[in-house]
Amino acid sequence: MRLSVMAHVSLQPLIHSLCLRLTTGQGGALSQKRLKHEMSSIIKRMITNYSGQNKTTEHAWDFIQRTMNCCGWTGPGNWSENLLIKNSTQNLYSCSCRNDSLPGSEVKQFGLCESLSAQPPVYATGCITSVEKWLLDNCGIILGICVGVAVLELLGMILSMCLCKSVVQEDYTKVPKY
Repeated sequence: MRLSVMAHVSLQPLIHSLCLRLTTGQGGALSQKRLKHEMSSIIKRMITNYSGQNKTTEHAWDFIQRTMNCCGWTGPGNWSENLLIKNSTQNLYSCSCRNDSLPGSEVKQFGLCESLSAQPPVYATGCITSVEKWLLDNCGIILGICVGVAVLELLGMILSMCLCKSVVQEDYTKVPKY
């Protein structure tokens, strides 16, 4: 009796975690519109608060803009909402948006750069279509990783049940009391 209660209590969080992951995966596939809206708000908030101060999320966004040859989420106009660009007297733009085929200032990998002309030398398209395309192209890999993690959790639950079952109940009534 005591062993089954111990197994139930110790496995319950793992079972809930597995069920949550599976339903989240299914719900995520069904609520693509909600995911797109949430992703848009997160990226727009990141662009607004972008400081170029070596933050992981900022570096990731710079990498996306640089490698996908895009600027902003829906377009370069998103950067006009950035607090540093709004409050600056200089004509600043995101360095990772820099279109190398256009003339302009020095090429930096991240941070904010100053434009020598009124029109910054940046890509004209936003990153939303490129990111969506990348996610759709790699959807199989992403789902495969999720299924792999779920299988590992299931194997962990099975192993912990086996370990709980193999624990032998000792008879402590024969041990002398001090």
